[in-house]
Amino acid sequence: MTFAGIPVEALDFYEDLENDNTKSFWTAHKSVYESCVRDPMRALAEELAPEFGAVRFFRPYRDVRFAADKSPYKTQQGVTVGGCYVHIGAPGLFVAAGYYQMAPDQVARYRAAVDEERRGKALAAIVSDIRDAGYVVGGDALKTRPRGYDADHPRIDLLRQKALVAWLEVGAPDWLHTPAAATHVAAAWRDLAPLKGWLDDHVGPSDQPRR
Repeated sequence: MTFAGIPVEALDFYEDLENDNTKSFWTAHKSVYESCVRDPMRALAEELAPEFGAVRFFRPYRDVRFAADKSPYKTQQGVTVGGCYVHIGAPGLFVAAGYYQMAPDQVARYRAAVDEERRGKALAAIVSDIRDAGYVVGGDALKTRPRGYDADHPRIDLLRQKALVAWLEVGAPDWLHTPAAATHVAAAWRDLAPLKGWLDDHVGPSDQPRR
């Protein structure tokens, strides 16, 4: 399947879904989801996969078993390609890279690396450069210092992180609806590659079994 862009109907679909997140709406508009959201996003991922890696396409259904919000459908379609992330929703395109969640063993390795002078300074420089380029850097974080670290640590803000992600809310520029969207997503992921590379090198996957 050749990627031709994300049609404006995809944004319209999610705007309507936000207003009517019901099975009846989904059933009546499933063909729009498939042709304007699912297929273009899969084509985008497949085009980027040779450079960035394996594709994981997220299900459009929410897991509501333990959620207070029982809305059955997600209001965006997400996909990861080699650990980089992109989704489409009513506001438009969103791109990100990093570690969205870290298990306790990953957090321990992360903080040890941030605390170490050479590796920690390297991460601080990467984060500064990415922010200067217009991206937001953040994620789940403690409100206070982590146990065992001084409050005046030169990288205390980074040490508080329990996840570290950089992202950009791209919106809906004209190029979103053209094949050039793939080029723009790839460029963003290349901008964020130093952050993901640092995390891969110094944190890596969890050694703990999945629950």
